[in-house]
Amino acid sequence: MTAHTALHPQPAVSLQNVVRQFGANRVIDGLDLDIAPGEFVALLGASGSGKTTLLRSLAGLDPIEGGRLLVPAARSAVFQEPRLMPWKRVWKNVTLGVRDPQARERAVKALTEVGLAHRLDAFPSTLSGGEAQRVALARSLVREPRLLLLDEPFAALDALTRIRMHQLIIDLWRAHGPAVLLVTHDVEEAILLADRIIVLKQGRIAEALPIGLDRPREKGTPAFNAIRRRLLGLLGVEAGPPQVADGRSPLASRPRALAT
Repeated sequence: MTAHTALHPQPAVSLQNVVRQFGANRVIDGLDLDIAPGEFVALLGASGSGKTTLLRSLAGLDPIEGGRLLVPAARSAVFQEPRLMPWKRVWKNVTLGVRDPQARERAVKALTEVGLAHRLDAFPSTLSGGEAQRVALARSLVREPRLLLLDEPFAALDALTRIRMHQLIIDLWRAHGPAVLLVTHDVEEAILLADRIIVLKQGRIAEALPIGLDRPREKGTPAFNAIRRRLLGLLGVEAGPPQVADGRSPLASRPRALAT
């Protein structure tokens, strides 16, 4: 249990026998899942296992055909592409859909948190990939969601920027305390970030694995490697030697977010 979950016994997200299908193809097949308030959950699975379909249903973008799905009204999503409006300045992208006379001030606060207050009036075309994704994070957090949905938001970033984004998402999660569901194909990313990892196979949960590692986490430790081998085995991948950079994980030192 994380510090965020201790005071909240009721789940932030509850799925009971949820079904999502396209024609005769059941992508989500009778899924049961609870996510506690403040819990950081990572979702792994092969392509077509139902990861993004599940996230889109939780975000309210797709309907379900059966079962019961309870999610907070206050929820937001960040996708692999930042999805910024190119004709709007950064601060207006952050407050898109926010009806508040103090919208600019809220944007300043959110952009300060992600290290981009100096880009307040910039246009998206002038941002790097990492900067654009940080704007997307600011846009999601300005609404103070109880559920933050992340659909491979770091997959298109270079290795160094990805490390910085890992540091940033942990800082933001700790500061704001939402429940988080991260869809990723990266096993090591899931272990570094999550409290619990769910492995999906054919629309069902094949494994729900608590990650009992203290933060900050290090790659290459026996405990880390044991979890990695187990998850790769569940995914049908032979576990080769883990790749360790300088013997430390991206979250080992947790510096503040850097400009990219």
